[in-house]
Amino acid sequence: MGEDTSESGVTDKDDNEKVGIWSRMRKGLAKTRVQLAEGVGNLLLGEREINDEVLEDLETALLLTDVGFATTEAIMTDLAGQVARQELNNTTALYASLKTLLVQRLEPLQRRLEISHQPHVIFFVGVNGVGKTTTIGKLAKRFQAEGKSVLLAAGDTFRAAAVGQLKAWGERNDVPVIAQGQGSDSASVVFDAYESARSRHADVLLVDTAGRLQAKTQLMDELKKIHRVIKRLDAEAPHDVILVLDGGVGQNALSQVALFDEAVDLTGLVITKLDGSAKAGVLFAIAAMSDINIPVHFIGVGESIDDLRDFEADVFVDALLKPGDD
Repeated sequence: MGEDTSESGVTDKDDNEKVGIWSRMRKGLAKTRVQLAEGVGNLLLGEREINDEVLEDLETALLLTDVGFATTEAIMTDLAGQVARQELNNTTALYASLKTLLVQRLEPLQRRLEISHQPHVIFFVGVNGVGKTTTIGKLAKRFQAEGKSVLLAAGDTFRAAAVGQLKAWGERNDVPVIAQGQGSDSASVVFDAYESARSRHADVLLVDTAGRLQAKTQLMDELKKIHRVIKRLDAEAPHDVILVLDGGVGQNALSQVALFDEAVDLTGLVITKLDGSAKAGVLFAIAAMSDINIPVHFIGVGESIDDLRDFEADVFVDALLKPGDD
């Protein structure tokens, strides 16, 4: 017996998948939602009159979740203007308008990661401890599920643990890992990995790089060296350079984005560990960086492979604001 299908062609399976994604997102963003609850909660107590106390509580809640001063000020100015023009006459309407404004600010960050070359070379950069190697492992599994062949490069040669972790992911997913001994030249590893990916006709080459302390000039120079080496093999490579950020660092993420982008021309971001942080509002601060237009491809809201989700602005905001039991 076939699946029930509505006139729009949406199946029960599609609906169940959407509910599952939303539920995981809600659970992962619970700490930030609790932080928002005090301010946003006043908007959900029925159709109450909007007063200064309501607006002040909302402003404080946005700041505490690291939405950022500039974004919070812009949102509050917009809402206050709507109230003054009598476009919003109760807290229910204010809540709906808040959600619309938040989604609008995040939509420019929403862009899927597209695989357009063979091999499509993706560098992963970021400071130690952000979940970079784990992100690579999860994405390798995801690409496999899409029918793509994947190769991993253990370019973090400074830490034996990082090489071991990447090899473990490779063994778990039956993905080849190109690695050399600890302390070897990272550029040499990347060179070998690209040659191997090309000879195997691999679709995707995921490259782990050493954890870079963004203030350490010599480490940034090493990362630039890897770029020069790969470009000798393919002038268009790397095809993506993705910065992995720990969502718990809040506003410190902004300096990481700016400095890494200056060094290696970032093409995308992954925000991890949002499930352990009350600072998921930092995505709004990233969106407000006027001089940088870098999309967020994925966000991590848990430990399992399924908890690395494509970033979707409306799903994110809905899970962040909507009340209910977790």
